[in-house]
Amino acid sequence: MWGLVPLFWPLLEPSGALEILAHRMAWSLVVVALALLVVKRWAWIRELVRSPRKLGLITVAALVITVNWGLYIWAVNNGRVVEASLGYFINPLVTIAMGVLLLKERLRPAQWAAVGTGFAAVLVLAIGYGQPPWISLALAFSFATYGLAKKKVNIGGLESLAAETAVLFLPAVGFLVWLTARGESSFGAEGAGHAALLAATGLVTAVPLVCFGAAAIRVPLSTLGLLQYLAPTFQFLLGVLYFREAMPVERWAGFALVWLALICLTWDALRAARKTRARAVELSARAAHPPSDPAPANANTPTTPTTPMPSITPTPPAPATPADPADPVLAAPAVPDPAAPAQDRPAG
Repeated sequence: MWGLVPLFWPLLEPSGALEILAHRMAWSLVVVALALLVVKRWAWIRELVRSPRKLGLITVAALVITVNWGLYIWAVNNGRVVEASLGYFINPLVTIAMGVLLLKERLRPAQWAAVGTGFAAVLVLAIGYGQPPWISLALAFSFATYGLAKKKVNIGGLESLAAETAVLFLPAVGFLVWLTARGESSFGAEGAGHAALLAATGLVTAVPLVCFGAAAIRVPLSTLGLLQYLAPTFQFLLGVLYFREAMPVERWAGFALVWLALICLTWDALRAARKTRARAVELSARAAHPPSDPAPANANTPTTPTTPMPSITPTPPAPATPADPADPVLAAPAVPDPAAPAQDRPAG
């Protein structure tokens, strides 16, 4: 769904990017509030209100997603679909770089190679464009910052979107009222169909998110990670094949380097996930079948009595007769540990 969104924004012209963005903020809250009303999930509001830190992070997330949404709408409606898709292609690389710089995370060699290849791709594209691909970089960094803030808040996707749009609701409505007072609003002025399309921006925002949340429960995490590349791939294809945007040789070279970096990154992620699953299975097997400790010899097993040592003779005592070497040793049965962890299950 996200990959096909570029087909929707041109339908809202002659509305400008800021007006479309304001409608998206306002109508998204309406749609998400109705969804929360259906599922009856409101307990998170009390916890959020009681945490100034989480409220601050939600505000940061709301501000950066405003930049991301607005810039993306502007790019699509101004013939920059391919450049916008590049932003979401390099977003995983920017996220990794932010993890190193801000969270002090350690990278594996393949991740370093992917980040370095992505940096080289940006240089190639900058030479081709004659300037850095600012739209792509702004989209990538704003969305990576948004993801970092959401990770710190740690609430559900639907709840998070409700909180973010609640922060943005009053400024958005205020901007729309101001446009109407100036006679510059297109809502209603272009007919009922155009007004309905502006109101549908809430559905365009919320429905893919709800579907993503449903898929996250049913689809393995590794598969879900691969699916994140579908949206920018569809956007790229739409830009080249449908919107007929130019693709000179240097742009193809830059995109090729980005795709190479993503292939390296995906291969490393799949290999790490496979090792983690194998390690979890091994630990589970060890916990379920711990090594057996030998039990003491059976008391009912007959043994050869030892000769008593005389107390009055200076001769050395006779050595004790060893136990019968064929005497059975009872091994404790392997009992599964009830506290052992279950076999690893892919998240999602």
